[in-house]
Amino acid sequence: MIARRSILLNAAAFAAVGLLAACGKGGEGGEVDTSKPLKIGATAVPHAEILEKVRPLLAAEGVTLDIKVFNDYVQPNVQLAERRLDANYFQTKPYLDEFNAARGTNLVTVAGIHVEPLGLYSKKYTALAQLPDGAEIVLPNDASNTGRSLLLLQSAGLITLRKGENALQTVADVKDNRKGLKFREVEAATIPRILPQVDAAVINTNYALDAGLLPRRDALSLEGADSPYVNYVVAREDNKTDPRIVALNNALRGEAVRAFIAQKYEGAVIPAQ
Repeated sequence: MIARRSILLNAAAFAAVGLLAACGKGGEGGEVDTSKPLKIGATAVPHAEILEKVRPLLAAEGVTLDIKVFNDYVQPNVQLAERRLDANYFQTKPYLDEFNAARGTNLVTVAGIHVEPLGLYSKKYTALAQLPDGAEIVLPNDASNTGRSLLLLQSAGLITLRKGENALQTVADVKDNRKGLKFREVEAATIPRILPQVDAAVINTNYALDAGLLPRRDALSLEGADSPYVNYVVAREDNKTDPRIVALNNALRGEAVRAFIAQKYEGAVIPAQ
């Protein structure tokens, strides 16, 4: 089955090369100049690292990858919408849906690449049971990650939410808070820097890895491999079929990248199904 899958993936890659050679259309945007670099925005870890892995694979197909690294979740979408980027790779669909609704943009997912289990971390305590009453817990301040963080705390038995598994709940939806936890919402990228100052914090895996935290080793509580929060390559509606993006997606979902993710991140990053 593995050999057959590799053959199919290689066939898809060769098909992408054919598209590149034909200088195909990029959806509603018209002709695409496939000789130009594909400009893609990404956060540093693990997204830019994974893109560096596929850079030589794409170069062999005639695609030059121009990777722009960001330390926030807003500018990669802003610059994609403004056509300063061709695509980005850093976000989940709930976050993208929230961004589109808030900004009036029409960015679209084109391929699911991996899952980064969200984790609760602490520099003061080594187990959930050690968290004191009234502990200060920091959460990411964007709506999709706030809700996701609260679901993690609920699964850890620290709180109960009014709307069960609804992913867009807020701190106001905390129904049962037996320890009297105090919540503070902060921009996701800054949370690792303030972790030593608080009792615990929910940190996105890309920022945790960038700060030297290993989710499987350091998290007090961690989402499972069944997390629905897949990280996607995202484009605009008018360029989602750009042959360069097709080639990128094929490479990112190929066996070489899956093996790289499994070896490098040791379960902190999991290839999407």
